[in-house]
Amino acid sequence: MEMEMESPECPVCLQNYDGDTVIPRVLACGHTACEACLLNLPQRYSHTIRCPECNQLVNYPSQGPTALPKNIDLLRLSLSHSENSHKPDKTHPNYDPCHSQSHHFLPQFWSHEFFSLWKRWVLPNDAVLIEGEGEEAEMIRVGLYENQRVSVLRLVSLHDDDDSSVFRYSYVVKVMNCLSRMREEEREELGLILRAQKKFVCKVFGLWGDLEGGFLSLVCESQNGSLLEKFGDLGEGFCGEDEEGLSKDGISGFAMIGAGICEAVIALHFEGLVIGCLDLSCFSFDAFGRVCVDLSAVLVAGRKLRKHVVEAVSGKLRIDDNEMGVIFSGLLKNEAFLSPQLLLELLQKEGIAVECGSSRCSVDCSSDVWSLACVLMRLLIGKKFTEETLEICTEKGSDYPTLHMGWVEKIRSLLETNLGSEYASLSQILYKCLNFDQGSCPLATDVWRCIRELLIKPKFDITGGFEWEIKENNTYHCLIFGKLCQLPTESAEIQEEDGGADFDQVNKRVDKSFVEGLSEGVIKCKDLQGHLDCITELAVGGGFLFSSSFDKTVQVWSLQDFSHIHTFRGHEHRVTALVYVDEEQLCISGDNSGGIFVWAIRVPFGQDPIKKWYEEKDWRYSGIHALTISGNGYLYTGSGDKSIKAWSLKDGALYCTMNGHKSVVSTLAVCDGVLYSGSWDGTIRLWSLNDHSALAVLGEDMPGNVTSVLSLTADGDMLIASFENGCIKVWRNDLLMKSVKLHQGAIFTTGMEGKWLFTGGWDKILKVQELLNDEFQIDITPTGSIPCGSVITALLCWQGKLIVGYADRSIKVYFYGK
Repeated sequence: MEMEMESPECPVCLQNYDGDTVIPRVLACGHTACEACLLNLPQRYSHTIRCPECNQLVNYPSQGPTALPKNIDLLRLSLSHSENSHKPDKTHPNYDPCHSQSHHFLPQFWSHEFFSLWKRWVLPNDAVLIEGEGEEAEMIRVGLYENQRVSVLRLVSLHDDDDSSVFRYSYVVKVMNCLSRMREEEREELGLILRAQKKFVCKVFGLWGDLEGGFLSLVCESQNGSLLEKFGDLGEGFCGEDEEGLSKDGISGFAMIGAGICEAVIALHFEGLVIGCLDLSCFSFDAFGRVCVDLSAVLVAGRKLRKHVVEAVSGKLRIDDNEMGVIFSGLLKNEAFLSPQLLLELLQKEGIAVECGSSRCSVDCSSDVWSLACVLMRLLIGKKFTEETLEICTEKGSDYPTLHMGWVEKIRSLLETNLGSEYASLSQILYKCLNFDQGSCPLATDVWRCIRELLIKPKFDITGGFEWEIKENNTYHCLIFGKLCQLPTESAEIQEEDGGADFDQVNKRVDKSFVEGLSEGVIKCKDLQGHLDCITELAVGGGFLFSSSFDKTVQVWSLQDFSHIHTFRGHEHRVTALVYVDEEQLCISGDNSGGIFVWAIRVPFGQDPIKKWYEEKDWRYSGIHALTISGNGYLYTGSGDKSIKAWSLKDGALYCTMNGHKSVVSTLAVCDGVLYSGSWDGTIRLWSLNDHSALAVLGEDMPGNVTSVLSLTADGDMLIASFENGCIKVWRNDLLMKSVKLHQGAIFTTGMEGKWLFTGGWDKILKVQELLNDEFQIDITPTGSIPCGSVITALLCWQGKLIVGYADRSIKVYFYGK
């Protein structure tokens, strides 16, 4: 028996084509859909739609689907079956030719595994009722969830729908889309917090999309008041005012609460979480009076601490002992207890050099012991713990090593005075917790055991056995270093694609640039991952992108699809500068120990440099800071020894040394026979490339405090310099034409493409400015900006694309993505 062929139908609404109400229209990819459905498909970009069959992005005429050709063959086939076809009742109230029973036209934002993993943590849209603002309104609010009082902590901004589209995503899709756009490390950190469901941890209910406020938020149980509310105003602590020391009631009360604090911290260690910074607000009491750690309060405390540190540093690249002492004193004054080791680590992660120490510390369960001891002593001694120890700042000055030593000795005195000889063991273990060497500090379990002995003798105590579990779990995540302890920001409308961007198509389109895409809201971004530390420089040449990093390597990327090609290894110190020599097909890199390495750019790439040499060794100076070439056969280096050196590209011989700067030469630029050098001394010097003689000095007569020159861009008769204080200065024919503050903090890097100026630095914002230049004046007009997740350390403009390097070791390529 011959089977009857089915009548062709629209893949979206599943209605049979009839040439009247369900008209088949052919897309550029060759697939067909009905006119009514095409009219209502979502448009992410103007003049394009996603094919409902193959999900390919295809051109869409501005006149609408009527301008697309009809599929005549399908119409003929449909008409031949018209007598046997069941035509829909168009008068039926449920009939809707645009109703889709297929979801293939939706972009595939995430995998099924991703959806299954995160869906269970998404709270319903109407589940949370906001009642009021918390103390930090930009971070946290209070509300109700299932008739329970909760805290609602903002994490990241949600993206709104495109108002020009009739299609609106559901609440769950918006939340899942927001989660999918987060970085992998952010999601891992969030997952650890959501899974930390121990009996000593305030319950985390899940994630809630606040559509009205525009943020994805973390919803946590809010208990019956924090320790700060209960005991923050307790002036004498549990020691009281009894000159004879602790009473039995006082020691029992402290031991009950102190043991609970230790148990709560240890419970998080079981989950692989290290808090890093503790204060009294991080703990609260449950309905049975047991101490619990409040993770939302922990994140708020971490954000406040990081904000304080950033404001104290004020965008500086380096701080001395005195400034370190001011930061430490400020944290103590705010009762934000962060150990000296973690404070140094936090500053280094923010890209700040510290004179008093640069050793990296490992993160493990002992990282919380210092701050745990401070919370316990604040509870035990009361306000005297901070008030009396802060007197050390005025008595001994703000020099950090002196301050810290004096502060620790003052703590010893306070413990001995308040605890006496009867509780010497408690006094000794709390004092040992303040040891600068993290490895020699007691464990949190040791502190817990010592406090429990105040309540019950060891021979009657049947608890124990968890110390082995903690030691076995050797992977920890420190919250104070994580992304969730950064203030949430409004993110730019940028589509991040880890590997699926069509760069061949973009390369063919030369009439559209990054700036035009920014103005139209159609910027795409490709993330290049490969380095292990801060990006220091970018260069382009020979069909490749080159990047250098503090990880002591130079990476090579294809300019066709930005895939990784090769890694040059050989430097024994941080690579700080990079340049490409087009004529010789060479890439040259310099490091902070004075090493200069020359790499041949030929396929296949070699493993070793073809040449290398070193500046004269001098432990007082910090090696190479800048490199440039001029086409005259010389390589120029800006160095920590305050000089500019000219080296022969043929044999690496030193040709001459140019002196004049009073500090590090941080940046170099070449244009029209002139070498420009910028320095930390705040000046820019001009040198002749013919005989290397000095031509002029810019900025020497500038009023006000000296601020370091960090980058230079030379374009014809115009010179643009960026400074550590966030200012940009523009000279034309050596005459200062414009000075304007663009950033909050240091501007580490600048770039020019035509009339567009790109800047980025300490405040983690990539800014685009238009330079309007006439014979009388120069104006700088802000055009747009992109908030970024890390400090911007390098940028490069190339064929309408913007390539940006970050302190968090990533490289992003921004391009027009319409």
